[in-house]
Amino acid sequence: MSLALDTNAYTALMSGHPEVAARVRGAERLLLSAVVVGELLFGFRNGSRTEENLRQLDGFLDNPYVNLLPVTHTTADRFGRIAAALHRRGRPIPTNDIWIAAHAMESGAELVSADGHFEEVDGLVWWRFG
Repeated sequence: MSLALDTNAYTALMSGHPEVAARVRGAERLLLSAVVVGELLFGFRNGSRTEENLRQLDGFLDNPYVNLLPVTHTTADRFGRIAAALHRRGRPIPTNDIWIAAHAMESGAELVSADGHFEEVDGLVWWRFG
């Protein structure tokens, strides 16, 4: 099974969250959306441990079991479909989370997140931790 980590799941993993760590240990591969990386880099640059966090992220991305997912035309198409469906139902979620959901769905991965609003995305396989 492949797991796609949301920003809060990456943070939880790096903080030693036991449920997230156990889920990650059971995965065949880990995926990180370029959108998640952007959110992380924003947070790092606004924090007090920028260099340490950057080194940790670089080490994580260097792991052969971790794949960075670039935004492609397919990702953009899936984003548009998800966003339109949410809009039609009057159930918007944060834009970056639509991109993250699109990446998880495109790659066939289970998304790991603490955000409950992912339940609004039809067809998304996800696991909520708390």
